[in-house]
Amino acid sequence: MVESRRIRLKTNGNCDIIDITGRVANEIEQSPINNGIVTVFAIGSTAGVSTIEYESGLLSDFKDLWDRLIPVGMGYKHDRAWGEGNGHSHLRASVVSASLTVPFNAKRMALGTWQQIVYVDFDNRPRSREIVLQIIGE
Repeated sequence: MVESRRIRLKTNGNCDIIDITGRVANEIEQSPINNGIVTVFAIGSTAGVSTIEYESGLLSDFKDLWDRLIPVGMGYKHDRAWGEGNGHSHLRASVVSASLTVPFNAKRMALGTWQQIVYVDFDNRPRSREIVLQIIGE
């Protein structure tokens, strides 16, 4: 069986990290599927999904990592082509990935104690975002 669901959210951009674990768990709970996998897919090319320990120090470290790895304002060719100044956003999102698959049994995701699912908006402005969940199983 396959169920498709959507999560909508508003983001602040600029490496906004949002814990969506509870929302994904709620969608699994509401589905008729007890055992399977859920794929979490970020629609758009300037955001991604991952797992992390959602703790303030680590969240700050995560944001600092991106400033060192793919800095803002480095004269990206994409910025010259479109003039939006978000070339770094596209690059960061491509490294994180647009999707994540998590197994679940008895409607409970197989996540570690300190492991949360996060949506990261790398764009340079606030946005309305949408996430697709594909729940597959029995």
